[in-house]
Formats: sequence, C-alpha cells, structure tokens
Amino acid sequence: MQFLSKIKPYFNFIFPIIIMVLLLLIGVLGYIIIEGYGFLDAFYMTVITVATVGYSEVHPLSDVGRIFTSFLIITSFGTFAYAISSFTRFVIDGEFNNLFKLQKLNATVEKLTDHIIICGYGRNGRQAAKVLKKHNKRFVVIEKNSDITQNLNHKFQDLVLNGDSTQDEILLKAGILKAKALITTLPVDADNMFIVLTARNLNPNLTIISRASDDGSDVKIKIAGADNVIMPDKVGGAHMASLVMKPDVMEFLDYVTAQGGDNNNLEEITFEKIPEHLNNQTLKDLEIINKSGANIIGFKTGMGEYIINPSPDTRIIPQAKIFVLGTPEQISKLKKLLN
Repeated sequence: MQFLSKIKPYFNFIFPIIIMVLLLLIGVLGYIIIEGYGFLDAFYMTVITVATVGYSEVHPLSDVGRIFTSFLIITSFGTFAYAISSFTRFVIDGEFNNLFKLQKLNATVEKLTDHIIICGYGRNGRQAAKVLKKHNKRFVVIEKNSDITQNLNHKFQDLVLNGDSTQDEILLKAGILKAKALITTLPVDADNMFIVLTARNLNPNLTIISRASDDGSDVKIKIAGADNVIMPDKVGGAHMASLVMKPDVMEFLDYVTAQGGDNNNLEEITFEKIPEHLNNQTLKDLEIINKSGANIIGFKTGMGEYIINPSPDTRIIPQAKIFVLGTPEQISKLKKLLN
C-alpha cells in the first residue's frame, strides 16, 4: 500500500509506458513462438509493426503470423493514441509542473524542524501567516481549496500543501512529527477538534492553537488536546470594546506584542531557557535588568497563575515563565545572555 501511494502521482505518466512495454513483449514473444524468430529478429519485427513504418517482413510470414501481425497493428493504433493523449495531458494540464512542485515541497519539508503548520488559509489563517512572516518563522500551509492557494504570495509560498488537513497523511507530509506548533483555523469546529486529536496523537509535544466558533466548543477542543482555543468573534468584540475604553493602552499592547513585527519588545523566557545554575533561584539572582536593561513585567507560575510585576524574591521553578519588556536592542542582548 505504501508503494502504491508513492507511485500514485506518477500514474498518468507510468501507465502508458507500461502498456507500450507490454505490447512490445507480446509482439516479441508472439513472433518467437509463432514464427520461430530469434530474439533480435522478433524485436525488430515488433518495432516496425507497432510503429507502422512499412518495411517488409524479416522472413515470409505464415497465415497465423499474418493474423498475429494484423492484431498487433490494430492494437498499436489504440495504444499509441492513448499514450500520446496521456503524455499531452500530463504536460499541458500542468500535472508535470504540479509533480515537480510536490517533489520540491516534500524535499523542503523533510529538512524543516520547529516549524509551524497552519491548517486552513481563510481570514484567520492568512492573519496568522502574516504575523509569522513578519517574524521570519517557517510555516507550512495546508488548504483544501486549490483556488485559494493558487495565488498565494508569501515568503514561504513553496511550502503549501493542497489537501484535507483532517487526514493523517497530509499532516505527516507537512512534517508534523518535527513541527513546533500547529494552528488550525477551519470554519467547522468538528473539523478543528478532529485535527487537534490527530495532531496530539502524532506529536504529543506539539503546541496546538485552535479556532472555535460555537459556544461550548472551546471547552471540548481543549479536552481534545489544544493548548489554547481562540474564538475570533469574542476576541474581536472584546478588543473593540477595549479600544473604546482604553485606546492608547490597547495600541501600546498591540505594538509590543506580535503585531509589531520584527521590533518585538515583549519576550517570554521559559524555565528551560534559563541557565542551569540559575534554576530554582530568584528573579533577583537572574539580574536581567542589570545585564540587559530589560524589565521583568510578569511571571507565570507552574500552576498557570499570572503575577504582574513579580517580587524580586520570586523563585524560578519548573514550568514557570518570565515576561520581559525592553527595546529591540535590550531583548537581543537578553537572548545572547541566555544562550
């Protein structure tokens, strides 16, 4: 079955060749058995018969040989017509070009590690890709509708798979086993839930972000294995209300988060990124402010509790995260200190 799936894209190219080869074998064997020809004479006779070039026979044919030759000529007409039409369709209809793109895609995805997979390229998928592109993050897009991806134009536009992201095969082609995160933005909650279940099973360490539309679906999708579930209507409404009440605050938050592009001023530091000798030490021992100039503005405990402006005596424990604010230069210096 695995072999058949590998040759399936080449079927329209290989099948006519197989038929032509079988026709030649039948012709050679026929002349050897019926007329007693040697292999070379039988092969030559088959070629001039199938090609209908009109040369005379190698040796005079018997009545059975003439009937066999007539059958070979009639069969070759249909075979040649089918082979030529298949080759023409393979090239003109773009199948050859698509096959080349698929090979290039597979080769590129095999080299990827820690990339992001985006399932669905609707409004939410495009927005996610836009932000990832700003931050120079590698991502693979899976979109079922080829009309949407046909005119796709982004930095990694070669990393686009046309297929159903609810299928294990497509997710594996997108490199889910080596991916860092998956974002599923399909309009149907049941499809997103199925993708979350499949992705979590294939890669338990994957960070999974899912969209949800209906009330109550967010809880079910989280149970299925999503790390976070976003409801665009609720988030959009809350954001608009906040812009009315605190417009400058919201614009500032948008600037310092992912919306700001490469000038990202907000960074999260996980327990794993902190030097080993500072594990289980306090924030004061980390000396981020003195060494980089950046400021610690938040802390997430191992239990998921958020602390704003944490005390210097707060201990850095497993599963904890530190949120740091600073200029791009300060953030860059911080990353170097932690490496």
